[in-house]
Amino acid sequence: MTVVLEKPSQLVAAIAETLRIAFPGLKTGLHQDFASDDESAWILIAIDHDEPGDRANNGRIAHALTVSLQIVLPTAQPGWDLACELKQLITDNCWKLPGDQCDVPLNFDGLPSVFLSATRQYHAWTVSFTQTLYLGPLLLDDPIGVAKFARTWEVSDIDDPAQYTALED
Repeated sequence: MTVVLEKPSQLVAAIAETLRIAFPGLKTGLHQDFASDDESAWILIAIDHDEPGDRANNGRIAHALTVSLQIVLPTAQPGWDLACELKQLITDNCWKLPGDQCDVPLNFDGLPSVFLSATRQYHAWTVSFTQTLYLGPLLLDDPIGVAKFARTWEVSDIDDPAQYTALED
């Protein structure tokens, strides 16, 4: 059964599942999942930014998401080796999501960071990247079966399907 992407949280869930398989000794989750009394290493997933991208050829709206994966270490061990492994995993990964709705990751960046919990400060390393998802209905699929068109110079918003006109026979 093919997965259809409908919301950005599906990307987060797919990344988490891939990370759990690739790094079974690490805990994976969102920032609110982190347990400060735990001495395990974590990878925390966050979507930091959502900006518009170019629509897909089939009309789906593009969401260029900036994703960050923060490696949180309970001790003062350096995180750059794990960050390097993480970047290798991210490269060309569509997280088992449909390729027509999920582009490969771009714009990698990795840097040391700090993670603060209510009780202490942790050493961390953050790897971020941009990944474009194409969400929403296909504009090419018209539920009533009538082909429609719009001329950019005749409509105020080319992305508004209500401004399209039916083709004449």
